[in-house]
Amino acid sequence: MPFPLEQVPLFLAVLDTGSFSAAARKLGKVPSAVSMAIGQLEAELGLQLFDRTGREPTPTAAAQALEPQARLLAQQLQQLNQQALALHAGLEQRLTLAIAPELLASDWAEALRPVVAQFPALVVEVLAAPQDDALKLLHAGRAQLALVFERPSIDAREDFQEQGHETLVAVMSPRHPLCAHWEAGVAHTIDMAQLAAVRQVLVASRDPALTDTRFVFSHHLWRADSHGAARALIAAGLCWGWLPLSLVEPHILSGELLRIPFNNLSNGSKLFVDWVWSKERPLGLAAGLFVQQLRARA
Repeated sequence: MPFPLEQVPLFLAVLDTGSFSAAARKLGKVPSAVSMAIGQLEAELGLQLFDRTGREPTPTAAAQALEPQARLLAQQLQQLNQQALALHAGLEQRLTLAIAPELLASDWAEALRPVVAQFPALVVEVLAAPQDDALKLLHAGRAQLALVFERPSIDAREDFQEQGHETLVAVMSPRHPLCAHWEAGVAHTIDMAQLAAVRQVLVASRDPALTDTRFVFSHHLWRADSHGAARALIAAGLCWGWLPLSLVEPHILSGELLRIPFNNLSNGSKLFVDWVWSKERPLGLAAGLFVQQLRARA
């Protein structure tokens, strides 16, 4: 016979308290009811679970063998009940975070720790998407929060919490044609007019109609939906582009990439990084707690 699910708390109560009477007090039952229920459980399983020859019942080898799985089942049932209550109270079925690929390496996951601690059965989904696509996912209700660079203008539909900042730098490969005739050991500079005439790769939305013009400098544009793809194209000497300094600095130090030496402006644009959510739909319990953690950390 299978172990009756409803008898698991009774079985564990006797194990934990060491007697039928103490288990009865814990469960709000009379001792005779507990003793009878354990006897019925033993009969159904065809196993002796407690030795009754002494003053108090002693777990048998069979009971000790069943105990780990019984405790695991009780824990799972408790989590199931907690999840059902939390869903009833407004917990999301799934917490989806849309993150611009350039920001995946930033310190964004730490704020999830208290959320997962409070809602251990919560399903978390992370979607890497170019900034405009991440915001589209947010406004479509597909994601509850988006981690993106500061926007060119304020959107009245959005609320946000600043996480930090990132510096975008213009980089190219030493193999790029503009560098082909540079003499070793001689300082060289490039002006924006030269860059405007050569190919630029832009990390941008998959929708060609969505383009952040703040970082468009060239007349000939390629597009990539991830910084990894853009970096590969730049490293091959095929184009130049703006990428986060935190991601490309190791490649600059190794000599694979070159931080373009401009002769008419500094190379580096500091942008703030924000967590954004929609004002048009209320945050669930998990997203709300996540935002609280962001504000506390800020």
